Amino acid sequence: MLKSVVLFCIFPLICLSQVNELAPPNYIKTIQFKGNTPETQLPIIRLGEQLVLEFDVLNGNEANYYYKIDHFNFDWTPSVLAKSEFMDGFDNQRIRDYENSFNTYQIYSHYQLTVPNDQTRRLKVSGNYLLSIFNSDDELVFSRKFMVYEAIAAVGLAVKRSRDIKYIEEKQNIELIVTSNNLQINNPTNTVRAVIVQNNNLNTAISNLKPQYTIGNQLIYKYNAESSFWGGNEYLFFENKDVRAANTGIRSIDLQELYHNYLFTNVERASKPYTYNPDINGNYVTTLVDAKNPDIEADYVWIHFSLLPIEALSTKNIHVYGNFNNYVIDESTKLTYNEQYRVLTCSMLLKQGFYNYKYVVVNADGSLDEGAISGNFYQTENNYKAIIYYRDLGARYDRIIGVGEGSSINISN
Repeated sequence: MLKSVVLFCIFPLICLSQVNELAPPNYIKTIQFKGNTPETQLPIIRLGEQLVLEFDVLNGNEANYYYKIDHFNFDWTPSVLAKSEFMDGFDNQRIRDYENSFNTYQIYSHYQLTVPNDQTRRLKVSGNYLLSIFNSDDELVFSRKFMVYEAIAAVGLAVKRSRDIKYIEEKQNIELIVTSNNLQINNPTNTVRAVIVQNNNLNTAISNLKPQYTIGNQLIYKYNAESSFWGGNEYLFFENKDVRAANTGIRSIDLQELYHNYLFTNVERASKPYTYNPDINGNYVTTLVDAKNPDIEADYVWIHFSLLPIEALSTKNIHVYGNFNNYVIDESTKLTYNEQYRVLTCSMLLKQGFYNYKYVVVNADGSLDEGAISGNFYQTENNYKAIIYYRDLGARYDRIIGVGEGSSINISN
């Protein structure tokens, strides 16, 4: 009987589930990780570098918010490390850096968190992390994933056309060569895992890829199907840095309680030839004409998306998709039919800037079909990141020993 009780107590510790990011409530907008590029991006920072999280709170209450940081395994199950093992200092501290908006119709407070800081002095180890934001009642408001890596291994990434003739016009295949410089990798088939991310979107990442073979100190990944992504199409875009005038992609404007921007009606592109149109791979940049600080001077605008319906999509659930909301699909992104104008429409409150977006179909089982409206073309310029995890025999956590990045702009056969 005692053995049964002991096993029952241990079992919950073994069955750990993957953590998911919590989407923010409606009054929190424009959550950005700032890095070495102007646009918000998937936060992968080198061990010892600075991480910056920014977000806006639209209720104007100047409320207090707190942050917590947790460490995770490569598959986003909680790691066994205690706080003191992966962090020097303390978390659960108040975010002290915030400013109120200036000269905007929409009142908001702009919060900024920088790690390391006086309380959280440094992160000690590499790996997966979750940054969680809480209110003063200790209620979780939203959370975001980020990754910390050590530059131990060199990661070479090449983008090829699919080897499967069936998908040669639609898919892109990723090949990797990982070179371990000063690290002796033991039993790489069981200790090394690779994750490949397309356009900074963790929702569509390919994970748990194991090296096929080794040559000296190199690990080789040359899969046929396991590392293939749909090519997709270039993102659509608009810019409203001048809210009082119709900018790129905007058909008309209207001032009510807030400004309303009406985009040009988009059309289905899956049945049309591929056309190169430079984008920023689903990201966005908050920007403003003649302003010193867009963080607090950029206004919020109702953006009205518009898609011309076709018979093949009449029964489909269609959503607007992009990094502006961390690629989340919910009721706020769903398009509905407008009887008056005979188009599918969706309205979203977004901060002034330059935005990429596309339309996707959500199937009955919840899966996404990104190519149903935009199409899939091997020529599409996509950004890829490869993240290499390593857990040595007997180690207690998964390290990230290298990160590689590449683009399909120079795709080869």
